[in-house]
Amino acid sequence: MEKKVLIIGAGEVGYNLAKTLSGEDYEITIVDNDPKKCEYVGSTLDAKVFEGDGTSQRVLQQVNMEEIDILLGLTRVDEVNIVAARIGRKLGAKKIICRLRSTEYCHKDAVITPEQFGIDHVTYPERAAQREIERLIRQSSAVEIQEFSDGKIMMVGIKLEPSSPLIGRTVQNIELSNPFIHHKLVVVNRGESTFIPHQDIVYKKNDIVYFVGKAKDISKIQQMAGKPAIDVNSIIILGASKIGRLLARSLQKDFNVKLIEKDKDKAIEMGMKYPDTLVLNGSGTDIAFLESEGINETDIFIAVTDNEQTNILSAMLAKHLGAKQVFPHITTTSYLHAVRRIGVDVVVSKNISAVNEIINFIRSEKGKSYTVSRFDELDIEALELTAGLDSKYVRKKYGIHKIPENVSLGAIIRGDIIEIPNPHSVIQPNDKLLLFTKPSCVQKAENLFQ
Repeated sequence: MEKKVLIIGAGEVGYNLAKTLSGEDYEITIVDNDPKKCEYVGSTLDAKVFEGDGTSQRVLQQVNMEEIDILLGLTRVDEVNIVAARIGRKLGAKKIICRLRSTEYCHKDAVITPEQFGIDHVTYPERAAQREIERLIRQSSAVEIQEFSDGKIMMVGIKLEPSSPLIGRTVQNIELSNPFIHHKLVVVNRGESTFIPHQDIVYKKNDIVYFVGKAKDISKIQQMAGKPAIDVNSIIILGASKIGRLLARSLQKDFNVKLIEKDKDKAIEMGMKYPDTLVLNGSGTDIAFLESEGINETDIFIAVTDNEQTNILSAMLAKHLGAKQVFPHITTTSYLHAVRRIGVDVVVSKNISAVNEIINFIRSEKGKSYTVSRFDELDIEALELTAGLDSKYVRKKYGIHKIPENVSLGAIIRGDIIEIPNPHSVIQPNDKLLLFTKPSCVQKAENLFQ
């Protein structure tokens, strides 16, 4: 039975969330006050669209709210999301999720809290982006990090440089040659296509390859791929935006952090707030300034101003001038594919981070645990399923080789034991399985194991 979802706000987050959910068993309704956005959504997605103010009771009453399973307030304005959530709850929506920018609502001394408005879950996009950037910093040289099973299992994305020892060799050959580095190649992004690899696939230059391994083995996997994690000491953050401030506050105790801010008054204010961070007044696109601040000796350059063009350009300049790793933040998700291929190491988006967090929450509410990769860059989903006693796979006593080619088994979790699968692995009833597949094959994977 389809679940009914109401999305308030058809911006980057709302649209991409609707795009993801509309391909599954969800009936989507969207409310937005911008006629152009409404027209675009109506022409590109299978969704009902209402043009109007998300804080208007009259507009929201056009939707049968008592049938809405999940209401999502995803506009850029906190107050709109909160009011829409309150009205939705009063009219009968069963579950409420909101996107909020201000962190005042989650402060321990907050006078007003999301719960008072009937909100069940809040996503703070800037905090989600900050957490993602920090994971990447602490596992440098990766283009993406995903955690599973409370961080005990990790998926690491690595771009294969021309010097990588993997190039020209098959997946099977690498596994046989590295028996003590337990890893599983689960996804390959090659040019414009993303696919689930098989044992005879040959690694190629510029492939972005995604390995699954135990958290303790990830550094060995990176080394095996020719991209060992660098020893991070110096970090430059461009922009005292909300993300920039969150990063400076969190990183200043562990790293040598410089924060560059173009606005002089803001730079002075940040200097007083963050005594363990060197705050500089300058421009991230000023080559002479970057060189004077030792950009060629910087381990990681993070561009998180509120202008994504500035972030992209400054990251490219920093890379050209010698920074070891550069992380630009973008808000237009359609840029993701192109930006990753013009020479930057990692592309971060608070909108993508927010969508991933919301999808994970929605799916965990269904009694299944899913973790979703970047929705624009990878057309792949990762899901955790429990092998059922009466499932087709267990009943027929299949071996690992019987798993369909378009489904990749990344890990087997049996109680406290984690196994990265090999040809001799055996799946037992009640094992938790970490699987990777195309969205169109999710149902096939569920039918096989559940």
